[in-house]
Amino acid sequence: MTASAPVALEPPPRTRVQRLGPSLIAWCEGQLPTALAVAVTLVLFGGFVATAGHNPLAVYAEMYRGAFGTWFSFQNSLLRAAPLMLTGLCTALPARLGLMIIGGEGALVVGGLAAAAAAAALRGAGPTLVIPAMMLSSMLAGGLWIGAAGALRALRGVNETIGSLLLSYIGIAVFNHLVEGPFRDPASLNKASTPPIGEANMLGNLPGIDVHVGLAFGVTGCLLCYALMDHTVFGFSARIVGGNPRAARLSGLGVPRLIIITCAIAGAAAGLAGMVEVAAIHGTANASLMAGYGYAGILVAFLARHNALAILPVALVLGGISASGGLLQRTFGLPDAAVNVLQGIAFVALLASETFRGQLRLSRSTR
Repeated sequence: MTASAPVALEPPPRTRVQRLGPSLIAWCEGQLPTALAVAVTLVLFGGFVATAGHNPLAVYAEMYRGAFGTWFSFQNSLLRAAPLMLTGLCTALPARLGLMIIGGEGALVVGGLAAAAAAAALRGAGPTLVIPAMMLSSMLAGGLWIGAAGALRALRGVNETIGSLLLSYIGIAVFNHLVEGPFRDPASLNKASTPPIGEANMLGNLPGIDVHVGLAFGVTGCLLCYALMDHTVFGFSARIVGGNPRAARLSGLGVPRLIIITCAIAGAAAGLAGMVEVAAIHGTANASLMAGYGYAGILVAFLARHNALAILPVALVLGGISASGGLLQRTFGLPDAAVNVLQGIAFVALLASETFRGQLRLSRSTR
């Protein structure tokens, strides 16, 4: 008689929790550097507040109250978050292709200037024509501005970080020249401004809330960009370029075209943020547009891990921090720029935490 072969025992089927376990652990590991950066930021800013003679916990409690503690403060946070959503996209979208674009401030100001110029050119027309014209002109101006940085990178090999930053300086200089020169409203004596766009062309508030329609633009922009980059062939191609540009070229993808189009879309988002500031807040293009939303958008994009959907809550949190600056000044005597110190610490801590990405492990092995 021959010995029978041993029967292989099949492992029991894995439960849903067991199947989700490794992916959940991997997701948590991916968020550890960001969580570490946030913790370090809170500790360092707490030390900064303590040196000024204040209780850090009391300051953080007051910041929460100034950002989300009341309905009024929550609406103020939403107002600050609207442009951050759009400028965050200006950095987040090119980052999916491995590009570091930091010129959102320049795209915002040229977009705001283009919106004011469109309103001046259509003076006397109804808002049904003027508002779409302002939107399209601002998006076109911002798209061309950041698209130029993408074209320099794709066609001439110019570093996109340096290119977008220099273009931002140029955009601000052009803005100042035109606003203080050819486009200046003679009635603006103390502060150079373009002619007002008109009360009829101002963006109204969303129904039932004291927040302008620009918030809807920001939310819609994030949702559309999330769908584009995560659920379309274009987005899949962009992620391939970001993962391995050489493999993308070998597979026949038009890498320069993808870079230029993505940068143009990113710039259009920042340009629309400039239009929102003109048509919802200021009513004209002036130096108040340079409020730092373009630079803060870089921090929004990094905290959101360049995910367009995650930009929504991150922008709201940073908008709330910005909105609480005045309350900190009145309550503790801290300068209004203290919140900028917090944002600066957060950005440095976040960049430093990137060195730990892929090295932190919640478990040594996954089954």
